[in-house]
Amino acid sequence: MIIVSDLRGDEFTLNCDLIETISENPDTTMRLTNGKVYIVRESMREVIKRTIEYHRMINQGIDSM
Repeated sequence: MIIVSDLRGDEFTLNCDLIETISENPDTTMRLTNGKVYIVRESMREVIKRTIEYHRMINQGIDSM
């Protein structure tokens, strides 16, 4: 799970394993495998960075939350 912000600035957690596509046009839009679409404040690169960090944490068995 990663923490992202909607366009109003409210934070929510997102299951990053469900992300199918991410695009910037200009807002960052994520389409999930379940059909849901989220538009967030973070850039596409930031979402990817957080997803990589999350998977590294899981693979190392570290619970930093």
